[in-house]
Amino acid sequence: MTQFSNFNFGGKKVLIRVDFNVPLNDQFQVTDDTRMQAAIPTIQKILSDGGSVILMSHLGRPKDGPTNKYSLSHLVPHLQKLVGDQHEVFFASDCIGEPAQKAADLLEAGDVLLLENLRFHKEEEKGDLVFAEKLSKLGDVYVNDAFGTAHRAHASTAVIADFIDGDKKMFGLLMEGEVASAEKVLLQSERPFTAIIGGAKVSDKILIIENLLEKATDIIIGGGMAYTFWKSQGKEIGNSLCEEDRLPLAAELLEKAKAKGVNIHLPADSTIADKFAADAQTSNCESGNIPAGWMGLDIGEKARADFREVILRSKTILWNGPMGVFEMEKFQAGTKAIAEAVAEATQAGAFSLVGGGDSVAAVNQFGFNDKVSYVSTGGGAMLEFFEGKELPGIAAIKK
Repeated sequence: MTQFSNFNFGGKKVLIRVDFNVPLNDQFQVTDDTRMQAAIPTIQKILSDGGSVILMSHLGRPKDGPTNKYSLSHLVPHLQKLVGDQHEVFFASDCIGEPAQKAADLLEAGDVLLLENLRFHKEEEKGDLVFAEKLSKLGDVYVNDAFGTAHRAHASTAVIADFIDGDKKMFGLLMEGEVASAEKVLLQSERPFTAIIGGAKVSDKILIIENLLEKATDIIIGGGMAYTFWKSQGKEIGNSLCEEDRLPLAAELLEKAKAKGVNIHLPADSTIADKFAADAQTSNCESGNIPAGWMGLDIGEKARADFREVILRSKTILWNGPMGVFEMEKFQAGTKAIAEAVAEATQAGAFSLVGGGDSVAAVNQFGFNDKVSYVSTGGGAMLEFFEGKELPGIAAIKK
């Protein structure tokens, strides 16, 4: 497989699949450019080699073809700012056909071209061969730098690679980092390996837990999903979140873990509230003994101390999902404590990977994003990777 860093892009037109699916305000200004920033090192390497860049992405979920709301043209001023004045950013009013081909043909070394939203064409999500081939004709080299969409077999993320010579398709720097970090955790993990799994529902995390039972030494379970596990053991959880139809499954996962010698850690106590609201009355009690009318909205003090101990003795850490409703100040102590412990373990030599929208938001919010080994940009893609699935966007480059 061609290594991005070793490739000389001088004189080449490079088609890069980026993930510029960023939030915009009413004035169509970018309100969070994290995803755009993440692609800049890849873009800069190509430009400094003397190549030109053609960027393709989707934005939102347009239903009926082109609509101004979802036009990538809104991103041009911000992209210009990110790449700097020495490079000119052009925009093509379509991603295939004459507007795209003409704009691509006119590119000179150091230029950047942003194509219109791929999802304005239904063929993109269908993985249409003809559409993928048209895209492939715009450049000499194909670079996939969109880990967030690697789990989709779309025309621009997977099918396009079939039309590019083997030595001219590769991962960008962001994608390289994502794949290397994920593989380090899943395939080369040093033990003890602790997976911290949070979030609301067991159903969202069944496959990842099942797959991790083969790899991890310890699995910490927090967030709303912990109460389904407690109730499956016949405990009282009051009005806490519970997936009644998943109780047998939760009990089965605990049994499987026991049989495999994997330690599952449930929160011993919880911060409980009399309603789901920022101004709720709160108290602390055992997670398996929550009074009627009350609900667990964060892990408690004892759970924080227990989990911290497990994390600090770990050599590999995967964190996916918060410990409570951290968006409300009253219920963020658990998630913050986990972030602190993961950062501390990392400083002591552990390898830590944080992924999934909420966990990433939490480490950013609490200022720990530069204190962990790697923060993943791909929520759904990372989840599927750790569920043990093959991601089309990765397979297309590797084959």
